[in-house]
Amino acid sequence: MLRSALRRAAQVGATLVRKASGVGRGHEPQAPACGAPGSTVELLGKSYPQDGFSNLSRKVLSRVGRNLHNQRHHPLWLIKERVKAHFYQRYVGRAGTPLFSVYDDLSVVTPWQNFDSLLIPAGHPSRKKGDNYYLNESHMLRAHTSAHQWDLMRAGLDAFLVVGDVYRRDQIDAQHYPVFHQLEAVRLFSRHQLFAGVKDGENLQLFEQSSRSAHKQETHTMEATKLVEFDLKQTLTGLVTHLFGEGLDIRWVDCYFPFTHPSFEMEIYFHGEWLEVLGCGVMEQQLVNSAGAQERIGWAFGLGLERLAMVLYDIPDIRLFWSEDERFLKQFRVPDINQQVKFQPLSKYPAVTNDISFWLPRENYTENDFYDLVRTVGGDLVEKVDLIDTFEHPKTHRTSHCYRITYRHMERTLSQKEVGHVHQAVQEAAVRLLGVEGRF
Repeated sequence: MLRSALRRAAQVGATLVRKASGVGRGHEPQAPACGAPGSTVELLGKSYPQDGFSNLSRKVLSRVGRNLHNQRHHPLWLIKERVKAHFYQRYVGRAGTPLFSVYDDLSVVTPWQNFDSLLIPAGHPSRKKGDNYYLNESHMLRAHTSAHQWDLMRAGLDAFLVVGDVYRRDQIDAQHYPVFHQLEAVRLFSRHQLFAGVKDGENLQLFEQSSRSAHKQETHTMEATKLVEFDLKQTLTGLVTHLFGEGLDIRWVDCYFPFTHPSFEMEIYFHGEWLEVLGCGVMEQQLVNSAGAQERIGWAFGLGLERLAMVLYDIPDIRLFWSEDERFLKQFRVPDINQQVKFQPLSKYPAVTNDISFWLPRENYTENDFYDLVRTVGGDLVEKVDLIDTFEHPKTHRTSHCYRITYRHMERTLSQKEVGHVHQAVQEAAVRLLGVEGRF
């Protein structure tokens, strides 16, 4: 019942957004919202039965298969091609062919691939339904490209890049969107490969049984860990130098990921501030072993294409990546993928802000549910949503939230009347679908 109501809300919202956007049918790919248990949803040529886990919105489904990273001269394609070219030229196998293979057409995964294969514990917060998009209990849209590591290693690959769209329910602002794009890399080493060229390398080993420390895993020797870490950091330093230019200040920050140890975030000093650009680390040997590569040790890293493109090209709003405005797209049609591009802003049309306040239900409410609802109804007219006030009634102990929704069209000025129709649809959908009590 809730999903059919969401479908109706999405249809109403889409109609209002089309009117506010001044576009007709067919401007944006349409896909059905997930239906009631027992129904099915068609996605990428396959049918998926719906159940109690299904939580995909029409908005998100319409983005699946767009593959911005594979559209020639799109800014995300430019970043992907620059990274590919760097790896192809810098790392060549014995036969003169590229050492790294590239996979950029994968998408739907199982929860086991997305979580268990990466050693993410059963109770880990990242598994929450409120943070992910599920087709059903057994299939989901991947939350990271790391979901393919195990399968590709199992297939016998020891050096590969995975590029593609990933999906997460998240807040709404200029840096976050429910669909974004990642690039993942893995490289494995045999004992001979890692210690080749090292003095007395024939006497060194990859593995030992010892204790885990902040610097290494219990199954790795310190020599092997340090060589893998050195190779990883050299590889990444070369990559960001290729992308950003010489003379870049870089620092490494210790961090935690369930599937690597030790783990690091790489930060660069760019335009006067430190920016985190990627996460990386020495792969957990348990993961490598389970994929059938017991005699190898390796590293992995992952980066966000939108993050890099926004920094490199001065793109201020993540919604622009989905724009079909020729004024945006033509700026990236360059003859050389390495040509410097600085985005020239489109005229920034004025924003319209409306607030919405409501009492929360006693249970089963998450902020991501509300953000997802706003995305579904308001589409890309919504620039950001801010929680501006939280109030607890002193007698009833009920909690009230007040959100400020900023609407802004990327291509023209919106009127308050146009926005009012969309905002009313958001209010009605919040009451009907989330069980809130409106204060409007």
